[in-house]
Formats: sequence, C-alpha cells, structure tokens
Amino acid sequence: MRLAIVWTILRKELVESLRDRRTLVRLLVIPIVLYPLFALGMSKLIGSEAAAREARSSRVAVWGELADDLRGRLESAGKIELAPWEGAPDDVREGLLSGALAPPTEPEVEARPERGEGEGEGEGEGERPRWTEPENRVLAAARAAVGERKVDAVLVPWPTLRAELSRGGKGAIAIYFDSVRADSAMAEARLEGALRRARRAIVAEREAARGLPEGFSIAYDIAPRDVAEDSRKVGQILGSMMPMMLILMSLLGSFLPAIDLTAGEKERGTMQTLLCAPVRSIEIISGKFLAVWVISLLTALGNVVSLSLTVSRMLPDVMVVDPWIFALTFVLLVPVTLLFSALFLALAVFAKDFKDGQNALMPAYLPLSLLAGITALPVVELNPWTAYAPVLNIAVLIKALFLGEAPVDLLFAALISSALYACLALLFAARVFARESVLLGGQESARAVLGLARRAGGTPTIGFSLAAFAGVQVLFFYGSLLIERASVAVQLAASQVGFFLLPTLALVVGFGYAPRATLGLRPPSVRGLAGALLLGASAWLAIGGTVLRWFPPPERFARELGELVLLGGQPYPVVLLLVAVTPAVCEELLFRGLVYAGLRRAGPAAAIGVSALLFGLAHGSVYRLLPTFSLGLALGYARHRTGSVLAGMLLHAVNNGLAVSLLYFKPPWTQGVMEGEVPWSLTAGAVVVSLAGLLLLRGARAPEEPGAEARDEGGGDGGGATAV
Repeated sequence: MRLAIVWTILRKELVESLRDRRTLVRLLVIPIVLYPLFALGMSKLIGSEAAAREARSSRVAVWGELADDLRGRLESAGKIELAPWEGAPDDVREGLLSGALAPPTEPEVEARPERGEGEGEGEGEGERPRWTEPENRVLAAARAAVGERKVDAVLVPWPTLRAELSRGGKGAIAIYFDSVRADSAMAEARLEGALRRARRAIVAEREAARGLPEGFSIAYDIAPRDVAEDSRKVGQILGSMMPMMLILMSLLGSFLPAIDLTAGEKERGTMQTLLCAPVRSIEIISGKFLAVWVISLLTALGNVVSLSLTVSRMLPDVMVVDPWIFALTFVLLVPVTLLFSALFLALAVFAKDFKDGQNALMPAYLPLSLLAGITALPVVELNPWTAYAPVLNIAVLIKALFLGEAPVDLLFAALISSALYACLALLFAARVFARESVLLGGQESARAVLGLARRAGGTPTIGFSLAAFAGVQVLFFYGSLLIERASVAVQLAASQVGFFLLPTLALVVGFGYAPRATLGLRPPSVRGLAGALLLGASAWLAIGGTVLRWFPPPERFARELGELVLLGGQPYPVVLLLVAVTPAVCEELLFRGLVYAGLRRAGPAAAIGVSALLFGLAHGSVYRLLPTFSLGLALGYARHRTGSVLAGMLLHAVNNGLAVSLLYFKPPWTQGVMEGEVPWSLTAGAVVVSLAGLLLLRGARAPEEPGAEARDEGGGDGGGATAV
C-alpha cells in the first residue's frame, strides 16, 4: 500500500467535506453554541427551581396534639406551615385522638450520638438506617394525603407524646414524606431539623432542672418514614432514563428512512421517474410518510418490548412494573413517531443527495433529542407548562406513568398537544410535497412553501383551518397560564377575546380571506333563528339527560365547574355576559367560522363533525369532551343549514345562559337537575324540543352567495391539488 496515495485521497476527501458550510456548522458551530446554551439553560432551570423550592413554605399536616412549647418551636423555625388534621380521614383522626392507633414497633437499633448544630441539619442520626414501616391505616392515609399534594408531609405526634413530655419521659413523633417528590423531601428535612433543635432545647432544660450532665437523655425519637412505595422508587429511576432512550430511538427510526426516501431517491434519479407517473402529490407523500412512520413505529415497539423484558429480568420479584405501563408507553410514542416522520420527511425533501439530507435534518434532530434528554432532570415533571411542549410533553408523561402520578387532565392535554403538533408536521409535509419544483431539486422561498402569501378573497383551505386551530389552541393554553393569577372573570374575558377572537380576526384579515364568506356573517332566516332558539333552550337538558347520564363526570369536577362559571360571586349581568354571550361570539367565529370554512371543502359531514371534535378538545378536559362535542354537532348543523354563524351564536348563548341562570338562582325544582339527576320525563321533553329545532333548521337553508363556491375552490392555495 502506497501511503502517499492514501494521504492524497484523504486530503482530497477532507477538503471536499469541510468545504461544505453545513458540514462545518454541524461539526463546529452547533456543538460550540448549542451545548453551552443547553448547559446554561439547564443550570438556570435547576437553580431557579431549587431557589423557588427553598423560598416556598412547606405545608405540613399535623395529625395529633402537639405540646404548646413544641408547636411554638416548630412555627418559629420558619418556612413550616402547620395544618392541623389536613387530609386526615375520620377513622384515622378518631383512632389517634382516642389512642387506639399506636406507633408500630420499630426494631431496636444501637443508639448513636446526634450530629452537632453544624453537621448537616435535618439529616438522620449518625448512620441510623431508615426503617420501612409495615402497612397500616396511618401510613396509607399519609401516603394518600402526600400523593394528592394536599400537603408536603404529615407529622404524627403519637397520642402519648404530650403526657410523656410533661412527666419527663420519651414520646414518639413520625414524619411521613415522599422521597420521590423534592418538595416533600424538603419538608421532611426542615421538620427533622426543627425537631432536633427543639429536642436539644428540651433535653437541656431537663438536664438543668435535675442537675444532670449535658447529653444525659433523649426527649423523643424522630422517625422519618418514606411513604414512597417500592414501585415509585423504581419508577423514578426508569422514568428518568426510559423516555429519553425511547424517544431517541424513535428519532433514529425515522431519521435515515426519511432521508433515503427523499434525498436518496433524488440521488439515485428515481424521484423524477415517480413524478412522471400518473400519481398525485398527496398520494406520493402519503405512501412515503406511511413507510417512514411504520419503520419508526416498529423501532419504538422493538425498544419498548426489549426494555420491558430487560427491566422485568433485572428487577426482583418484589419490584414488578405493571405491563400496562409499558403498553401505555408505546401508545404515547405513536404521536411522537408521527411528528418525527412527517417533519423529517418534509425537511429531507429539500436536500439534493443523502449527505445533504443528513445536514438538513441535524438542526431538527439535536433540539428534539435535547428536549427528550432534559426529562432526566428531577425538576422536570408533568405540569401545565410542560403538557403542551412538543416532544417534552410525551417524555414527561411517560415519566409520570412510571411514577404513578399522571393526572387525567394533564394526560389529556399532553395527548391533545402531541396530536396538534403531529397534525402540523403532516400539513407541512403535504405542503412541501405539493411543490413539484422542490421535489425536482429546485429552490423556493419559505413564504411560498408555507403558503404565507396574502390571498385575494375566497375562503381558507382545510390545511390552513387546521393549522389556525392548532396555533390558536397553543396560544390559548399558554396565554391562560400567564393570566392564571387574575380573577376568574378577567381570565375568562381575556382568554375569549385575546386568545380566540382577536387571533381569528387577525388570521382572516391578515391573509386576505373574505370575512363574510369565511366567518359566515350572513343574516339567517327567521325559521333558522327559531330552530336555533329551540335547540339552545333544550340541548343542555337533552345532553345532560343522555350523555351525562351514561358518562357522568366526577362529582368533585362537576361541583368545581359549577362554582367556576359563577365567577366568584360576580353580579348576574356580568356572569351572563362573560359566560354566555362572550363565548358564543368568540368561540363561534373560530370554530363555526374560520375552522368550518376550511373544513367545508371536505363536505358538510366532515365540517360539522371535525369542527365539533375540535370544539370539544379545545375545552381541555376529558370530562367535558362528550358534552361539548355533542353541543358542537348541533352548532355545526345550525351553521350548515342556515349558512350563518349568527344562528350558532344564538344557540350557544341561550344554552350557556340557561345553565348559568339556573346555577345562579338555584330554583328549588332544579335541585336534582343541577346535581346531574335529570328525570327521564324532562330528558324526553328536551329531546322532543331539540328534534323540533332540528326540523326547523332542516328547512331553513339559506342560499349561498353567488360565486361563493367558485371562490372557495379557487381562493387560497391555488386549487384543489394543494387544498390540504
């Protein structure tokens, strides 16, 4: 082998590779900029979270009677908020007060000297091991209270404590906390530190009173007891690493196939052959997308199965992870693989060859992988802020599943947002594949590819309407979080006007669509108004007597929702305006206006059904999905038959107004109705009235504007071929 020839070829290949600016960016700029920014961001996040936790007071439930001086010492310790009997079940409270519940017998351990004041306050005594308490009523009740986050910890001064302290004996105190929760662990550390200081003071007083040498006695035992079950401790470990591993493997599962089926075909010259065949662009993107998605999905499935078998093999029998958790994990990866497949396919089609495709996808691959990676941080958990963050939401949801703490509403929000982002990625991929010049290797501006040019009238396409809904929904979700400290009335007004109405009008006007045709601003017929009025007056009762009878929401949810719509005691006109009139105008202009106008291209049934489904999803609760979906069907039908959004506004306002009025005034005859017990007689009457309203609407079809359909087909994105 001639080394000179090898050196010449090596130098040639390196020069050609490094001559590409995107290669240099991937090798140098991205690592130099991205990782320091990521590290700084994570350190700031961890630091701010730790500072916030340190600044918060720990809420501690006290289940029992504390001696006055001990209570005073705990309250003066700072950042400990005592809540007597908070979260204690009645039987546990009675048992503790009567003395029927006694502390479980703890195995004797060799006494060890206490730590000094500066030797780690709040830590255990020397090397004393933590004892696992056998299951009992107090432990189960404390686990429930801490698990529901009513309190950060439970302090149980056992019934003999007060008497033992008064006679100079030794009592017992238990601290129940959850080591998996950082706030709970902080509360335990604060409590233990405060109790140690209090004990030292009590011991010093006893020794001084009896002339005993310092360190002669111990006033009471402090027994921190971790309420976290073994499954949660295992879940904490698995939940920290599995989401990142599974999502990264799903990324890889779609990364290379997406490049091969786009840039690879261009390099092989087969893309041009495919475009010459009698096939549509939507058929090309559908076939390629499904191929990439199936490969990504199979990759995810293989990794979930492998990890589940590995975990079950490695864990002892006492720490078994339920198989349904792994099954749900795979289900949660479905929208993620949809997002990856569509996004990578759309980006890779801009590349000219396989190498160029790798460079094109790396700027998307790295941020997505980092989003999955930060899930390993203890401070990153499922909450309202992470529930709508793309990729991160599924990662923290998987983490929450392994910890056994995935609230239904947050789970619902994470799934909705993941579906929205996957839908946006699919729409983006469809837009890209509809540009034949891009498929052939040409260049187009981002404005042209995304369809951001201003239109000259007409109505939006299906893709535009769905993308608009996704954008408005994300804006509404995060905007609502930003104003959550305001009063309920201000939140409702700001969210409806600021996050529904104004973005809808801005999209219609900004993109140049015809407002009258897009939003359905036509006067309905008298027959149509009469039908909408009858439906509005009866739909709430018909839905309550059928849908809610078979799928009732939890009693607590229904009660809290009823209190919420009354806006904290605002006057009746204000409640009626904000709960009935404002949503009727703002929500209808979005769902039966902008969204419906685009979906109408797929036919009336699709427009009514999909807009109703999106209307139900936008309310953000799994318990409200079916009722709002059912109401959305009636609203969509009114829009379809009358050709006007005004009929839906009337129906919506009357429906909300009647429900609010009954909640506000609470007439005696509606007591059972308000509690969800709608008699069959009322249900049957409401159904009859609703059918009468539907019959009136059926004959109230308003004529379309002359030429409206032509504008619908021609306006927007250039015809039916790119309507998606």
